[in-house]
Amino acid sequence: MEITPQEVAEWMVNETKFKGILRQEEAIAHIKSHFGEHFVYVNENGNASLSKDVIKAFRKLHGGKVAWERDGFFWAWT
Repeated sequence: MEITPQEVAEWMVNETKFKGILRQEEAIAHIKSHFGEHFVYVNENGNASLSKDVIKAFRKLHGGKVAWERDGFFWAWT
């Protein structure tokens, strides 16, 4: 059975809620190894990023309860 962006996003929300923060590099490493490399790509700056579908599902799921900390490259539960 193929894993969906929704399932990846659910993992991200649960991790952020449980730990308080989710670091981008940890999320990318976990998602690549547990869900598949197709959920990650290299952006125009040469950095690993999450697929647009995962980010879209993640935003919808957390409904504003998670904030992105740009300087620290992590998401935080608010």
